[in-house]
Amino acid sequence: MTRLMMILFSMISTTLMGVGMIVALVMGYDTLNPLLVAIAIGFVASIPATWFVAKQITG
Repeated sequence: MTRLMMILFSMISTTLMGVGMIVALVMGYDTLNPLLVAIAIGFVASIPATWFVAKQITG
């Protein structure tokens, strides 16, 4: 399951970080710090999302 999680993490984290960045830009936060915060939130949110998806696939 660890190998599957690593593969899924590369796709899920990229997607969630991109969504966070787009949301921040749409809300008008176009400086570095708010974008980094949005990207960090997407990165952290991708960890449990990856675990949930991998668990659903394997079991």
